[in-house]
Amino acid sequence: MYPVPLLLTLALVVRVLSHPFAQDKLQAPDYPGVPPAFFNDLVWYFKYATSAYSFFCLYPNGKTLVRLFNDPITDTNGFVARDDTRKEIVVAFRGTWSAVDIATDANVLLTDFVTFGLHPPAGTKVHAGFLFAWNTVALDVITSVERQVSHHPGYSIVTSGHSMGGSLASLAAVTLQANLPGIPIRLYTYGQPRTGNEEFAMFVNDRLGFNSSRIVHTSDGVPTIIPVDLGYRHHGVEYWQRPDPASASTTRRCDADGEDPTCSTMNPSRGLNVAHDFYFGIPAVTPFCI
Repeated sequence: MYPVPLLLTLALVVRVLSHPFAQDKLQAPDYPGVPPAFFNDLVWYFKYATSAYSFFCLYPNGKTLVRLFNDPITDTNGFVARDDTRKEIVVAFRGTWSAVDIATDANVLLTDFVTFGLHPPAGTKVHAGFLFAWNTVALDVITSVERQVSHHPGYSIVTSGHSMGGSLASLAAVTLQANLPGIPIRLYTYGQPRTGNEEFAMFVNDRLGFNSSRIVHTSDGVPTIIPVDLGYRHHGVEYWQRPDPASASTTRRCDADGEDPTCSTMNPSRGLNVAHDFYFGIPAVTPFCI
């Protein structure tokens, strides 16, 4: 069973204006591909994202389950896990699955980014549906992660998610960073739709830089399903994996601002498609829970 599509009417929107931001950009490297160890990390954290689709994941990615979180109104789901080998606290969010999730996806109004303990620059706006979904679980997540890092000094934080889960993970990453200053944090998203406006994208880029990894598989249509016409922009850093089969050598790091016109934004959105449901040859709802 594959994730329920994002709003079907948005799937018909195919015109994407992918103008780069009017700011200095870190250019993509000239060498082909990414380091193999980094590619392995992309696959590793994808397994957390896919496990979030499981109704009960006792050992996420084989690690310690700290807490499952769920809001019955928004149907926002995910978990907090602890990896004592890598010394990490991992927060993973489920992507679109239910009819309630589709309603969340459909609420594409840009609204002020107001959440717990975070004070972004004026004009920073995000997807209203995603923000409401995040805010319903934010205190639970912040409290759980705060407790873990206080009990495990030296641990870092990772947030991860596929599809809508990637958008929630991006909101969570900058929120957790503000609430837990000094704790290293990294973000990994897969097939993430655009989540906010240019100010939001620049805010994420400024806060996370190359600790933000936004992965796009070949012709996945969801990352461009919300067009820039609506005032949205992607944050960085995009890693475009093409062609299949996936490998370090077929994964390209794009310009750091998030809207590299030579990467996946060059493709008109195809909406939900097979490329969205598979990353690294793994179905996006595969549980890694033992």
